[in-house]
Amino acid sequence: MKPVELNRSQPEAHQLRLQMDVPATLGWFSGHFPTQPILPGVAQLDWVMAYGLELAPGTRFSAIDSVKFQQPIVPGSKLELNLQWDAQRNVLSFSYTLLTEQGEIPASSGKIKLCP
Repeated sequence: MKPVELNRSQPEAHQLRLQMDVPATLGWFSGHFPTQPILPGVAQLDWVMAYGLELAPGTRFSAIDSVKFQQPIVPGSKLELNLQWDAQRNVLSFSYTLLTEQGEIPASSGKIKLCP
C-alpha cells in the first residue's frame, strides 16, 4: 500500500527525495476515519522504512528516536518525502512536506534508529 511515486532524486548517496501522490484508494484510509480520512502515522513510518532501506541496505528497525506529526495527510495529497541516512549514528531522518497551491507545509518528521 505505497503511494504513487511521481519523482525521485538522490542528491547524495545518503539522501533520497521522493515526490508522491496519495490516492484515496489506498487501503490505509479504510476506516481511518470514516467521516474525515487521514493517513495513519504507521503508514507514514512504513513508507519511511520501505524507502529508507534503499539508503541503508542490510539494516532493520530498532527504535523511534523522535516523531512529530504536524499536519494531517488526506486523500489526494501531494507529498515530498526527504530521507537522510547517517551511517555513523545508524539514524534515518525523515520529513514529509505537503505540496499545495498555497506552498509547502510540513506534515511530519522524525528520526528512526536502525541496526545491522
